[in-house]
Amino acid sequence: QVQLVESGGGLVQAGGSLRLSCTGSRYTARLYKMGWFRQAPGKEREFVAALWQPTNTTTYADSVKGRFAISRDAAKNTVYLQMDSLTPEDTAVYYCAAGPISTVSVQTARAYQYWGQGTQVTVSS
Repeated sequence: QVQLVESGGGLVQAGGSLRLSCTGSRYTARLYKMGWFRQAPGKEREFVAALWQPTNTTTYADSVKGRFAISRDAAKNTVYLQMDSLTPEDTAVYYCAAGPISTVSVQTARAYQYWGQGTQVTVSS
């Protein structure tokens, strides 16, 4: 069983930055594809970013491309989401997810088997 714990959320002004962390059980970041999703009030959960092994390939939603960066520290079993130039539209609960390598698109929620509890990100204008 893979357990994921997010941290790093909070309140920030528009234009600011936050770094989210997702720490998993042993070897999580090394064996699984890792993704970040977010869900704003009244909206569906949407893909934000993903990273997968063994090539450390990354992909991003168009809405965050150039502002967010996903990375991993395998030694710490942790995946990060660096978020810069935040806007109020980025306000949401952010979820970390892990899933086995498969042919299912990493941008879809069903590609992931394990989910964290979520961390709130609020960007004020």
